[in-house]
This record gives sequence, structure tokens and C-alpha cells, in this order.
Amino acid sequence: MRRRYFIVLAGGAAVAASPALRGAAAQGSRPARVGFISGVDQPAAADFVAALREGLQSFGYVEPGTLRVDAAFADYDLARIPALVKAMEQEGVGVIVTHAAAAPIVVKSERSAPAVYEFSADPVSIGLAADLAHPLFNATGITLMRSELWGKRLELLHEIAPDIHRIAVIANPLHGGEHLERADLAAKANLLGIAVSFFSTPNRAELDRALTAIAADPPQAIAAFSESFVVDNRAYIVNFAMSRRIPVVAGWSVLATAGSLFTYGPRLADSYRRTAYFVDRILKGAKPAELPIEQPTVLELVVNLGSAKILGIDIPPALLARADTVIE
Repeated sequence: MRRRYFIVLAGGAAVAASPALRGAAAQGSRPARVGFISGVDQPAAADFVAALREGLQSFGYVEPGTLRVDAAFADYDLARIPALVKAMEQEGVGVIVTHAAAAPIVVKSERSAPAVYEFSADPVSIGLAADLAHPLFNATGITLMRSELWGKRLELLHEIAPDIHRIAVIANPLHGGEHLERADLAAKANLLGIAVSFFSTPNRAELDRALTAIAADPPQAIAAFSESFVVDNRAYIVNFAMSRRIPVVAGWSVLATAGSLFTYGPRLADSYRRTAYFVDRILKGAKPAELPIEQPTVLELVVNLGSAKILGIDIPPALLARADTVIE
């Protein structure tokens, strides 16, 4: 079994002990104030906060000497986000970092502090940017949206099981950029001779209706578009599929951990950590409008060999050799 794990704050002691950081701390300058606002609760956002801190350490910031991070959590009540932004403004933070569903609300809130975000939606589709090179609203950051990856995922599925010619797609139409992913998947499916049935699942009731329809006429595989709603319901979706011996394909490794046959997409921890680059540049005087929005460049293939065995699917050795992580 081969696994690669993200170790929170790995090497932190060594970084803190570096001469550059000792020098920064010794200057006695006022600590940089960074605010973090999340729509979820503290445990759910813990990996993001840890990665942000690790990234800031790599740029020479050390708590409490040269850095102070103030975190606030809406505890799944997004209506609280504007108030959290206002509180951060009153505290005088230099930059506000945010993620996921909270990000568009933070970005469009009344504020003077610049914002840095990381989310899965397409910023152009939801009106946060003219294009990736031209972010708006005094905010910039990272989008996980790489719609062209669905073509690659179908290629991988075809390599694993070339006899699959009919799939169902679970997708949230409220997710900004979903139409781009849908178009990419449909184009590749057409080339591979795969028939596709799309099911819009903006909420649990629609998801239940979709799964009922899928159960009545089972496809050979399910493709789940990765975003917060699917992630929140990943166990429900995967358990449904596995009980009917239907493989699930998705974009983020958290779904592979839940039992998807494989995932191929951004390594989320790297994207979380990358927000520190934008924070550092802004704290040093750059304007968000000068910092193009980035897409992840580090991708990972995660294969759940345990699920493959339950499904009776043999993963080609060549594909296993290319996998970044294999879950037994």
C-alpha cells in the first residue's frame, strides 16, 4: 500500500528556527494581522487554517512575533458572514482570507481590507472576475475549477473499464461553472461512445430524486462533480452506489477516501497553502487587481483499491503505478 499524507505544520520548528525568521522576529515590528473567515465550523476548517499558517511561515511570518491570525467561523450559517467581515474590519486586519461557500459573500461584502479566497467555483461565472487575469472587488486568490479535467477522468475510467458505455452524472447547478464541467464531460463522453444522463442536485430532496431514478435504471458508473454539496453528502452517495455495485468517479481525494473508485484533481492542501502567497504579496503592497487568479497546477490521482475489489474491477497495473495514492 502506498499513501502520501499531508502533515499539518510539517517542518514548522525548522522554519521557525531559520535565520531569516529569527531576524524578522527580532525586529520587534508590529505583527501582520490576517483574518480568516469560514462558513463552516472550526473542526471542518482546521486543515485550511493549518495550511494557511504553514504557508505564511514559509514566507517568513512567525506567530506571535510577526504574525497574528484571527479566525472566525459562521458554523454553517452563511447569513452571519457579513457581520464577521464587519468585525474583522473593526479589528483592523490587513487581509481577509476566506474559502468555499463563504468566499463570494466575503468578496461582495462592504469592506476596505483586501481579500484572498480559495473555492471550487469559476470566479468569472459568479461575477468575481472579468477573467482570471482581472479579479474584481479588491480580491483575488485560487479557483479549483478546472473544467477540462472531466475529460481526463473519463479517459481514466475508460482505461480501467472500457466496457462502460453509460454513466450518470450528479451535479449541482448552483455551483458556479458547473456548465463548463458539464460541457467538457459531454464532449469527451461523445468521443468515447459513452451515453450520459445528467441529474441536477442542488439540495438533498433533488439528490434523493436523482438516486431513485438511478436505482430504477442503473448506469454502469456515476460521475460526481466535486463541490461542497457533493462533499457534504459523499458518504450517502458512495454508499448508495456501492450497495448497487456502481463505481463512483470524482475530482477530490476526500471522495476516494469515502469509497469512490478513483479521484483525479487538485491536491487541496497545496491550494490551501498557496493562499499565503497572495497574502504575502498584498501585505507587501501589491493590489489584488494586480495578482491574477490561479488554478491548481498540482494534481493527484487517488485509487481506492478496496472499492475496486468490492466492485470486481481490476485496476490496470500501469494505472496503479501512476497513482499518487492507493487506498487498500
